Amino acid sequence: MTTSPPAVPLRPAPLFATAFEGSARAAELIGRIGDFLHGELDALARTQGIDHEHGADRQTLQRIWRRSHELGFYGMTLPVSMGGLGLSVLDHVLIKEAIYASGSPLAPHVFGELSGPPRVGALARKATPYQLERFIVPVAQAEKAICFALTEAEAGSDAGAVQTRAVRDGDDYVIDGRKRFISGSPFADFAVLMASTSDDPQRREVSAFFVDLAQPGVRVESGYKTMAGQSHTGDIVLAHCRVPAANMIGEPGRGLALALGRITVNRLLHCPAMVGLATVALRDARDYACRRRQFGRAIGEFQAIQHMLADMATDLVAARSLMIATARQIDAGGEARAEASMAKLFCSEAAFRIADRAVQIHGGEGIVQGRRVEFLFRMLRMYRVLTGTSEIQRNTIARELIGEPG
Repeated sequence: MTTSPPAVPLRPAPLFATAFEGSARAAELIGRIGDFLHGELDALARTQGIDHEHGADRQTLQRIWRRSHELGFYGMTLPVSMGGLGLSVLDHVLIKEAIYASGSPLAPHVFGELSGPPRVGALARKATPYQLERFIVPVAQAEKAICFALTEAEAGSDAGAVQTRAVRDGDDYVIDGRKRFISGSPFADFAVLMASTSDDPQRREVSAFFVDLAQPGVRVESGYKTMAGQSHTGDIVLAHCRVPAANMIGEPGRGLALALGRITVNRLLHCPAMVGLATVALRDARDYACRRRQFGRAIGEFQAIQHMLADMATDLVAARSLMIATARQIDAGGEARAEASMAKLFCSEAAFRIADRAVQIHGGEGIVQGRRVEFLFRMLRMYRVLTGTSEIQRNTIARELIGEPG
């Protein structure tokens, strides 16, 4: 009679042993940012009880932004003329992916994703000297925070349907309306705000304004959380808010074009966050499968679990490959409109599938609030809606394939 050998604990290997696709400078930055995340920021999170469910207060965020700026990270994605590093899209994508793959609850704040330079870098070409000095430079230098205010109750996927109105009155515009689901608004000082300047309700004319959120006639209501449990989102309510005409960005009626002018790149730049978070979910699921024991062996030895992990890894590599290929196409001067939508669509759907399987592998532990894998499930579910729903991405892809109906 033979006996089975004693079970040996599984030893997780690195997720992927692939060559780094970016530049030497990007690799060096990833290393330095990793030290920042796993050193100062991990220590700060521990001492202040910051995790994925409990965010940092405004004072702490300002401290993080300023420190990131001191280290040369905060404004690295800005144009070179504003102190940025002139990163390629590929390097930007890879650095952002690495930041989110760290698993740090403070990952979004290294670049100022919600309220910093990524919100204003594309505006530098349109801003007047006054606007640069008053709004953009303070944000770039981590002195002020800014949010992007387009969405309304009736203007989401149909971005041109904004009901917030801006009426010219002498040297000012008087703005009335309500912006909804505005990321970063609870801790922002300024907003890039879209409003209709048309005097004909049947004619769409959306203009963009810098709005100081501390001025009379404007308030931020942030008494709700997203399904991910975070309170980074709020409404901006404007009631007879007088904004100087000098705060209009670009020409009247060009606000929507301004907002969507970098939509291809912006869609792609959401993908590294999803891929990074999905990497965390796969890593956590793999590690749990190696240490969790049932029936005398690690559950990672069961084929059912192995197949789930294999599908998760395949989804992750496919999503990452599409993201990188699209970044390279943009860097080479390609239009990549359809490809950026494909990347956003596939990355968001694949990342959620990975998170769903990660919860399944964790079993009962995976459905307990406070577990990271449960948070990732909720967070990655949101990305199928945020920044252009999966259905909108499919519309864009189809239009590129067959053209506009006519």
